[in-house]
Amino acid sequence: MTAQEESGFPLATSSWDDAEHDAMQRVIASGRFTMGPLVAQFERDFAAQFGSAHAVMVNSGSSANLVAIAAAVLDPEIDLNPGDEVLVPAVSWATTYYPLHQYGLSLRFVDIDIDTLNMDLDLAEQAITPRTKAVFAVNLLGNPNDFARLQEICDRHGLLLLEDNCESLGATFGGKVAGTFGAMGTFSTFYSHHIATMEGGVVLTDDERLYQTLVSLRAHGWIRELPEHNFIHDKTGDPFEDSFCFALPGYNFRPVEMSGALGIEQVKKIPMIIEERRKNGAYFTEAIGSVEGIRIQREVGESSWFGFSMVLEGAYAGRRRELGAALSAAGIESRPIVAGNFTRNPVMGYLNAEVPDALPAADAVHFDGLFIGNRHYASTEHIDALRGILLDLR
Repeated sequence: MTAQEESGFPLATSSWDDAEHDAMQRVIASGRFTMGPLVAQFERDFAAQFGSAHAVMVNSGSSANLVAIAAAVLDPEIDLNPGDEVLVPAVSWATTYYPLHQYGLSLRFVDIDIDTLNMDLDLAEQAITPRTKAVFAVNLLGNPNDFARLQEICDRHGLLLLEDNCESLGATFGGKVAGTFGAMGTFSTFYSHHIATMEGGVVLTDDERLYQTLVSLRAHGWIRELPEHNFIHDKTGDPFEDSFCFALPGYNFRPVEMSGALGIEQVKKIPMIIEERRKNGAYFTEAIGSVEGIRIQREVGESSWFGFSMVLEGAYAGRRRELGAALSAAGIESRPIVAGNFTRNPVMGYLNAEVPDALPAADAVHFDGLFIGNRHYASTEHIDALRGILLDLR
């Protein structure tokens, strides 16, 4: 069944075709399944696609966030240490936050802008304290941050900028690709994201030291994949000794070769995927943006439209369950906007975090927000059906 033949409007749609299936068969025929030359080629292709010096592939977007935070803390030239504060938006996925906690950093939550769904930059600047050392900016649902303002804030206060771009592959701001503004930017290639390598994630960086740190952390903290002279620990020249020298407290986050093979084919489709998603985004904005009581996401720069969010207001307020049931009956899948107000989760009891007394925008998303999916081919019929459902409920 092709994507176009699928019934209903699922949250995620496969972008694979014969090219990906053939790539998997070639890996099977080769007998090489562990990380190897195809992963390396995908990394080169991915970095080139987005104009970055280096890409490091790992086994998930969550792992990408973890090795990025680890690399920043371990880098002797970056002033980010246990006990320091990092600004984070109150709406994001769980693994935006966990790596910060796991490296002893304090999370300072900032409310979102209810229109863009990204961190409210006015509130972000007000939240900065003498302990604040970094901003982990999240580009939510395909929508980039206002990086002109965010970079100016970071520069003026001496803050490290990192990007969680797992939902926003292909988004741009001022002609520059989201995920390349910060010292590192993370991406996810899980099935439901813009491109899919089964499971997978990528970190982009232009910094050679960070790149080498990421490569080492990805595979046990050893120096095996590093050049003879490097920033981590120089090799002796004896391959036997160098292959089993461990220099950093790393992980086993290596992707498999089949994911690299899939990624090579998926990168070729990125321009088409983003173009078609943006066409659907324009149609959604026109069709649903005029429905009174439905607040849709306001595009910053050029969104890659991961999905289409709706915050219910006016006559729709408090009726998320009712709308969700109507959408489900029509074959349109929906879900909450990411994790809603993350500070309402019981896991917060484990995290070292500063939370404002009130997070009204994040709460609006938490209780009255939901989103539907997007895909890489025309979806006007289902967007029209969504509009009809909304008008019938009014």
